Amino acid sequence: MTPTNITLIGAPVQEGTHQPGCLMGPDAYRAAGLAQALRDLGHRVEDRGNLALPPLCPATHPNGAVHHLAEVSAWINEIGQATRQAGETSLPLILGGDHSLAAGSVPALAARAASEGRPFFVLWLDAHPDLHLLDTTSSGNLHGTPAAYFLGRDGFAGHYPALPARVEPANFCAMGLRSVDPAERAFIAEAGIEAHDMRAIDEHGIKAPLSRFLDRVAAANGHLHVSFDVDFLDPSIAPAVGTTVPGGATFREAHLIMELLHDSGLLTSMDLVELNPFLDTRGQTARLMVDLCASAFGRTILDRPTAA
Repeated sequence: MTPTNITLIGAPVQEGTHQPGCLMGPDAYRAAGLAQALRDLGHRVEDRGNLALPPLCPATHPNGAVHHLAEVSAWINEIGQATRQAGETSLPLILGGDHSLAAGSVPALAARAASEGRPFFVLWLDAHPDLHLLDTTSSGNLHGTPAAYFLGRDGFAGHYPALPARVEPANFCAMGLRSVDPAERAFIAEAGIEAHDMRAIDEHGIKAPLSRFLDRVAAANGHLHVSFDVDFLDPSIAPAVGTTVPGGATFREAHLIMELLHDSGLLTSMDLVELNPFLDTRGQTARLMVDLCASAFGRTILDRPTAA
């Protein structure tokens, strides 16, 4: 296995959700031994610590449900700058923090890929597609908007930072969907987004659709970003998330995805998002996410330590 330079970036964002606790996510990954697990696989790991929220510019929105717009907008800028910089010399691994952080990481990395003349692909492992618009979100929780933003949907200009690079909808693949509202469903169909809900995975398995997507990335010589939300997993094995949806991926399904990603050799960046240690059971979810991350970077069944 070829050693990889990996940069850990803590993004303690919780303003995009309604449930406090995600700001503790980055340090929970550290406490669960993420850096050492990656070093044990032969990788070179640099931990740059946690980003801090910069000074805010006042921000309001006509949709009164929207909250913490100024904070999320500032985080997008901060995360984007840190991720783009890390991506110049290493594989950025962004530790969250709620999923609004992907509005910072994904466009910045898409811009980096564009600067190299390479297409950019996103594998979105999540119970939700996060395609809500600022104008129409009823909860106002901005962790439901990042994919809509980086896919270039209307209504973000003047509220979120200017988009450095748009992700093509055809290069976006969502897996594990279980909670999709009618407007999101309509956009998925209209834009031609590749989407696999858990019924499709139950019927056809995970390997075939993932392999087809990875084959497209390889054929295009693309960069591949994986955004992994804890709620992709079934809450029975990963309770530490504020947006639990029954019927998520099993332990083996999740590990198979990570192992296939490693086998492909295509992974260029990753988000680990929505870990809320306040809701965990003795670190169960943090340890599982570290184990899954290790699978994405080369750990196999034969060298996986016995669980505590």
